[in-house]
Amino acid sequence: MNKLVFINNGKTVTDSLTVAEVFGKEHRRVMQDIRDLECSDEFNRHNFVQVDYTDSRNRTYPKYIITQDGFSFLVMGYTGKEAARFKEMYITAFNQMREQLAKPQALTERQAVIQSLRLTAELAEEVDVIKETTEKQATKLFELELKVDEQITLNSGEQRRLQRAVGQRVYDFEPDDEYRPELFRQIYKEIKDRWQVPSYKDIRRQDLQAVLQYVAAWVPVRRAG
Repeated sequence: MNKLVFINNGKTVTDSLTVAEVFGKEHRRVMQDIRDLECSDEFNRHNFVQVDYTDSRNRTYPKYIITQDGFSFLVMGYTGKEAARFKEMYITAFNQMREQLAKPQALTERQAVIQSLRLTAELAEEVDVIKETTEKQATKLFELELKVDEQITLNSGEQRRLQRAVGQRVYDFEPDDEYRPELFRQIYKEIKDRWQVPSYKDIRRQDLQAVLQYVAAWVPVRRAG
């Protein structure tokens, strides 16, 4: 038997095939039960989503993805001692999966930004996103990752690395403590102007190597006299 519930598009759901198997019904009967439900169109649209699946003979058939609320509404009419036991099994499975999703997980900076972008995109999409092909989903994720790379700026360790490189370059040119501040202003201003950022801290991580190379080759504008 498949798992009673699973995660689809960030939500805990089941499907009509699993319901049919668990409750000992023909799948076509469960599909018909869903179509015959006397619920509002809005409730139906948000809790029962028809998708296609491929069986072991590579034949394509429809099935429904069912939310926890949709499942509760559907099985209200399933009676008997065995049906009651199966309902309890499902309720337990839904609750356990929800608790698992609620547990905080440590995310890297990159994962956190990707997750934020993914959730924002999912909220803006209609339910028919479930019907997207694997290729489209992979393309979308790749585009999100590219966007993440463009947004991430230097972390504290990378900022210190750049500061050390700048300091080393300034000290190479100016032995006099009195005149070093002017060189620091020069080099940081050139970095901000060249990479169009308000502060060196806002430099994108993907540009760090280019900035370090620029610093290594930097030559100050010498003061007169």
